[in-house]
Parts: sequence; C-alpha cells; structure tokens
Amino acid sequence: MEIERKFLVKELPADYETYPHKELEQGYLSTEPVVRIRKAGDTYTLTYKGAGLMVREEYNLPLTKAAYEHLRLKTDGILIHKIRYKIPYQEKYTIELDVFLDTLAPLLLAEVEFSSEEEANQFLPPAWFGEDVTFSTQYHNSTLSRGL
Repeated sequence: MEIERKFLVKELPADYETYPHKELEQGYLSTEPVVRIRKAGDTYTLTYKGAGLMVREEYNLPLTKAAYEHLRLKTDGILIHKIRYKIPYQEKYTIELDVFLDTLAPLLLAEVEFSSEEEANQFLPPAWFGEDVTFSTQYHNSTLSRGL
C-alpha cells in the first residue's frame, strides 16, 4: 500500500542539486489501471498501481533491460523524463522532488510517503512547496504521459 501526498513546487530549494538524485525515464502501458515501466540508471521496473489518490495499492516487479526496451516501444503517450532528488525533511521524511525535462518542463512536483493516513493528514510541508495536488488526477504521471 502506498500512502503519499503530492505538491506543486513554487520555488526550488537553494541546495537541491546537492542531494542524491537519479535520472528517470518512464512510460505507461495502461493508465486505467496504471501499468508503468521505469528506467532508473541500470534498474528497470514494471509497476502496477491500483485505484485511489492518496492511498492506493502498488506492486513493483523487476525487469531486464531487454524487457524494458521491448515494452518501451509499446507505451502510450509521451515518455516521461525527469530527475528525482531525494531530500531529507524533519528527520522522518524523504521528499522526492521531480524536475521534469523535455515536453513537461518546467513542471516541478514533490511527493512525500507516509506510514499511515493519519500521518499524511497531519503533515506540514516546507515553505517551498506550493499547492497540494494530492487529490487531483491532473498531476498523476499517468495523466501527464497523455500530454494533457
């Protein structure tokens, strides 16, 4: 089960580039249900995400490079290209800051995962976060892949 909140980012923190980061490429084989492939460095993953907004099922399966490249040709919409920074926050959380590239630039999104809905609802974001878009499907990567 994945429990996360998602926010637009109104300004990048001054030191964001100093944090660990990876370049990601991901595409969607289906957006309902969500079936995604992702390349992160030399790691390849197939992900299924169930219905929901803040809380939903998520299953990840490893792929080989060959399987990823085969499925990449079958994706619908645009391939999402972004850099994900992992920024520690309040000693308990990790903010995943996504800086989108190519056709989705200059979009900036931040996600934070939680261990419970109660914890998610009590979370106070840092000042550099913008609008909470957790309950908007407009900012799901599966929606963004359709170029909407």
